[in-house]
Amino acid sequence: MAGFLDRAKEQAQRGLTQGKQKLDEVQAQRAGGDLLKKLGAAYFAEQRGTGDPRATLQALQELEAHIATNGDGFLRG
Repeated sequence: MAGFLDRAKEQAQRGLTQGKQKLDEVQAQRAGGDLLKKLGAAYFAEQRGTGDPRATLQALQELEAHIATNGDGFLRG
């Protein structure tokens, strides 16, 4: 009986770990999309003459940092 409970506990723990990894992936993709949107808005404002080039550069640096940490998978989907 103890062997069965140990296996069930192990399987539940694996499921929790996989669920957390998936949640982290989704959150990173969402954050990447938000940063990409921020960059686009800053660039658009700059091109229209109402934005500051420093805001565009800042948004680009934030996006590059996110990609360095989380990869660029969010750009493909």
